[in-house]
Amino acid sequence: MQKTEKIPYRRERMSAVSINLQEQIMENHVTFYMEGEKETSVFHGKFLEKWAELSGQGGFRLLVGMGKDEDRESGRVREICACAAREMKERDIREFSCDVGPIVSAWGQEVLKEAAEGIVLGLYSMERLSDQEEKTWKAAFTGIPCDETAQRLIREGEVLAGAVIFARDMVNRPANCLRPEDFAAQITALMEGLPVETQILPLSRLREEGMGAFLAVGESSAYPPCMMVMRYLPKKAGESAGDITALVGKGVMCDTGGYCIKGSQSMAGIKGDMAGGAAVAAAIYALAVNGVSANVIGVIPMCENRIAPGSMIPGDVVRAGDGTLVEILNTDAEGRLILADAVSYALRREHAERVVDIATLTGAMARMFGNSISGMMAQGEEFCQKFLAAAEYTGERFCRVPWYREHEKMIKSEIADIKNVSDSCPAITAGLFIRHFAGEKPWIHLDIAGTADVDRPVFAWQEKGATGVGVLTMYELCKG
Repeated sequence: MQKTEKIPYRRERMSAVSINLQEQIMENHVTFYMEGEKETSVFHGKFLEKWAELSGQGGFRLLVGMGKDEDRESGRVREICACAAREMKERDIREFSCDVGPIVSAWGQEVLKEAAEGIVLGLYSMERLSDQEEKTWKAAFTGIPCDETAQRLIREGEVLAGAVIFARDMVNRPANCLRPEDFAAQITALMEGLPVETQILPLSRLREEGMGAFLAVGESSAYPPCMMVMRYLPKKAGESAGDITALVGKGVMCDTGGYCIKGSQSMAGIKGDMAGGAAVAAAIYALAVNGVSANVIGVIPMCENRIAPGSMIPGDVVRAGDGTLVEILNTDAEGRLILADAVSYALRREHAERVVDIATLTGAMARMFGNSISGMMAQGEEFCQKFLAAAEYTGERFCRVPWYREHEKMIKSEIADIKNVSDSCPAITAGLFIRHFAGEKPWIHLDIAGTADVDRPVFAWQEKGATGVGVLTMYELCKG
């Protein structure tokens, strides 16, 4: 067996940027302008337009355009502030102030949270495993009163951005440095000191639970599967909002495709097939640190999908934990198999009332929506609208995909209850496969295959590699 190098996560990466409120403008300073507010021959204030000049104090002054007031949309402030922070990072300016007065005047104090997210994420750099020290950055917000509400919003934004950074770093890690049990250990360490109960279900427990769909994928790997369960339950039974929301994230640490092996061009990204699981852990971390009053559990099935002597092959039939017989026709459609048992477990064993699953699931969804929009399917209109409102607030983009009776028939099996692939509509039927295990409960399915990782950043708060998509919206959904 290949030896796995144990590389602990440096939690200080999540707090490498500190933001404070102060009146003093630093030597290096950022000023934001609406379009047309500061017309010069070289700067007009257009959205994300930049102009750099020497300040009167001998430092560096950066002008960043906010665009037009009527162009305001969710995520815009995050992008404006990330644009400014990225410029400072590229110039290795470690301390700077930002006059956020124009932003707050235009769009209200609430956007300070988004501004803080933008600064922290704009300063993010991909984790280098060889680095011994992390760069630290200090930013100050000026131009607004230093009151308790402003400080609370900035702190909430910092925590959320730190959670996104954790998700990005986990997804970016090489698969040989993050086996299933390693990932579970990293999450356990992340939750240390927080009001989150963590439990790791080992292979023996998975067998006891009869999770045949999950085990079909991961049991044959030399690195055994496990299931991570996180319980954040601040509300007691009988209290308002005391029922439980389950967040279930796909945790395939590497996905070769199994015996339906992927082509060589698809192999480079197989280490990131656990982006859904990373997003779930990050969202629960942020909920706990910020003290959100909502009962949430996280369930992450963790495994590797490899070719091994005992690996599943097309034509196999397995029994899932809830008793469903599943015909396996494609071993590269493994994510829905592990999510089936995880969703079922969350509802049957953890008594969740509603469930969100998030996964890098289908190339079909990525081809349909590209790298800026994630696919979404939903059961239960009230839950669906609540999620869409949360997404509208965060600026993360999700598009609801419909289905009808004819799509449900496409996953019916001739020899079992259901099959793991259909002849057509692969993105829709993949979601409907998971829906089968949610029963009649409110259910949301997020397919982030196209948005979890980018070769070229789509938004200013992104960098090449993992994006941490889904963290912000799942947080806001649970926050309510």
